[in-house]
Amino acid sequence: MSKKLLLKDAHIEGIRYFETYRKQGGYTAAEKALKMTPDEILEEVKASGLRGRGGAGFPTGMKWSFLAKPEGVPRHLVVNADESEPGTFKDRYLMEFLPHLLIEGMLISSYCLGSNVSYIYIRGEYSWIPDILEEAIEEAKAAGFLGKNILGTGFDLEIYVQRGGGAYICGEETALLESLEGKRGNPRLKPPFPAVKGLWERPTVVNNVESIAAIVPIIDITGAEYAKIGVGRSTGTKLISACGNINKPGVYEIDMTITVEEFIYSDEYCGGIKDGKKLKACIPGGSSVPIVPANLLLRTVNGEPRYMNYESLADGGFATGTMMGSGGFIVLDEDQCIVEHTMTLARFYHHESCGQCTPCREGTGWMHKILKKIEKGEGKMEDIDLLWDIQRKIEGNTICPLGDAAAWPVAAAIRHFRDEFEWHVKNPELSQTQNYGLAHYADPIPAVEKKA
Repeated sequence: MSKKLLLKDAHIEGIRYFETYRKQGGYTAAEKALKMTPDEILEEVKASGLRGRGGAGFPTGMKWSFLAKPEGVPRHLVVNADESEPGTFKDRYLMEFLPHLLIEGMLISSYCLGSNVSYIYIRGEYSWIPDILEEAIEEAKAAGFLGKNILGTGFDLEIYVQRGGGAYICGEETALLESLEGKRGNPRLKPPFPAVKGLWERPTVVNNVESIAAIVPIIDITGAEYAKIGVGRSTGTKLISACGNINKPGVYEIDMTITVEEFIYSDEYCGGIKDGKKLKACIPGGSSVPIVPANLLLRTVNGEPRYMNYESLADGGFATGTMMGSGGFIVLDEDQCIVEHTMTLARFYHHESCGQCTPCREGTGWMHKILKKIEKGEGKMEDIDLLWDIQRKIEGNTICPLGDAAAWPVAAAIRHFRDEFEWHVKNPELSQTQNYGLAHYADPIPAVEKKA
């Protein structure tokens, strides 16, 4: 049984309201934090080893320590709730059912960073959640945890909820800031980084919803105790959005010590593959991380079990590994077509490209066209090499990571499933009526002989 820190009270009726949340020990971490100095809170966050839960996995304490503090210039905390990554929905779950956990996390974080005005920038499609958050903000304000002179400490904080424009690109932190300022959500050139010149050219920290919610248990149990949960540099707990061909899709909190196999097949989590089918492939961290076949998902290339943590999932690099990313765990069974799946993702990234960088604007469109051609049974062998060439020219050549996010799924699909692409080309008519199937994707990988 995994230790729960964020979702431990999620099952309690009425937990989204202040009264119930308070009864369960809510805001005690905030009371504790407000008696500490900002530097002491920062040290706790550093000691916890918390890594950004939005996808990048950058140490949160380190990110906070970069915040510039020029005299007389306001600072801001912005919570990135623009959760638009296909396959990811854990932030939505947190905001919908535990809004006060986020508000409490924002109070502690804003106090630490010296932000008197903080923002939640929420995905436009989450149309019903801003009302939940605004209600929670009003409740917290009525109880004296927001507004002027909070708990007599002299600290003031206002939190505002801003609805996004419905664009995936606004999940990138600088595009988010542009949108928050009322402009078109185009990513900015860095440097200057948001920590120096962010919102209205003021020092700004942008953090994911889950990252800010995790600050509450860190203060509650101390950073050192938080660091003991998990393994190595993958400390604490992680929320996973599990979906696809599994018996029990949903949001799970794990302590990053379990194997991928246990996560997929145990009754505590995903409950195995739906309808008794076989596992073919998986994207473990949201649509932008590399897809891996079943045999590389459950074991590393060295034959060791693969674990649900940052280091183990990344073992082998992009050649044989993948990434934790945002924790959007998408499972594909033996009946899924990798070509069609990759085409769907390419269509998404082409649609969501802001068009600022030529490699991404043009390249994503071409990838979608070629994949569509192969999927329809009209492809040629050279199209597969052309796809590889296009993704290579996009990766690393754009202002923001959307270009990489569009290139990696295509690269990984060709790297691991090239025979499936070739089958589509060689069997154009058959490919329209049946799928390639499981093939060898679940076969055990031959053990690498160790040199004496």
